[in-house]
Amino acid sequence: MKIVIHPAVEADRMHAFRGAVPGADFVNAQGSAEAEAAMPGADAFLGKITPGMLARADRLRWVQAFTASLEHYLFPALADHPCVLTNTRGLFGDVIADQVMGYVLSFARNLHVYARRQVERRYEPEGGSAARVDFASGPGVVNAMDRATIYLPRATMGIVGMGGIGLEVARRASAFGMTVRGVDRHPRRIDVPAFVDRIDGVDRLDDLLGWADFVVVAAPHTPETAGLIDAGRLARLRPSSYLINVGRGAIVVLDDLVAALREGRLAGAALDVYEVEPLPPEHPLWDFPNAILTPHTAGYSPIVAERHKALLVDNVGRFARGEPLRNVVDKTLWF
Repeated sequence: MKIVIHPAVEADRMHAFRGAVPGADFVNAQGSAEAEAAMPGADAFLGKITPGMLARADRLRWVQAFTASLEHYLFPALADHPCVLTNTRGLFGDVIADQVMGYVLSFARNLHVYARRQVERRYEPEGGSAARVDFASGPGVVNAMDRATIYLPRATMGIVGMGGIGLEVARRASAFGMTVRGVDRHPRRIDVPAFVDRIDGVDRLDDLLGWADFVVVAAPHTPETAGLIDAGRLARLRPSSYLINVGRGAIVVLDDLVAALREGRLAGAALDVYEVEPLPPEHPLWDFPNAILTPHTAGYSPIVAERHKALLVDNVGRFARGEPLRNVVDKTLWF
């Protein structure tokens, strides 16, 4: 059995691969030319395959992508090829969900506002002056400072994409007392957990947008989701609602989001992914005080590298033993 790897992986990962399949011929290609030259006779490929590499393959049965997203990975010849394609989805769900709740808590408790005021050395509660922190208005009176916060057990969250990330976001939101609903392309394939109120098809997306206080985009980039959250969909949100995108940048039309924020048609937005990355310094999104912008960091954690290695080693062993592979991709759907 011959397995080509490109880009080359480190020594400890190669040791683990060889331990999973002791008799295999592994080619840990240092460059694309070496990988392309090694493709004749290869049974499997791990990493970033190119059209040139695929053209040299004469018995390729399996390709393992090193990434979860495939919008920049798939090309027509690979989509049409009979090989099985697998990805690394499922490694980031809890990590990304933690960041989503960071955004939610920031908006609910105005932490993003106070972070800016700290830089400015301003001791100023949101919704009132510093002199009012003694609650002089008396007990039981709801004042402006109260109204400047969100009580999460009375808040609603709508999640677009109920895969591994969406379900982990829902789990955490439920722990804070929020009511959670979702939409997904394949709602019938999902066992609705106790911490989710309901999961509908994407045809109910507009209803979800009008219902939720927080809308979380956790869907993959596919031909169907590109530009999904546009001006028309943003108009479905209430002026008191927040949009959070940790899915893919191509899903939210940034010009339409800027217009909605500028016109006060939603309360705020938190983005970790963008149509153009890095987000240009002159982009108007930087100027909105009710926007939280992070540089595509939601998936970072020390645990991810461990999980990534474990998944690949497991799949290499499964392939060698003829067992079902994990994370098989429908190449027509990109996930």
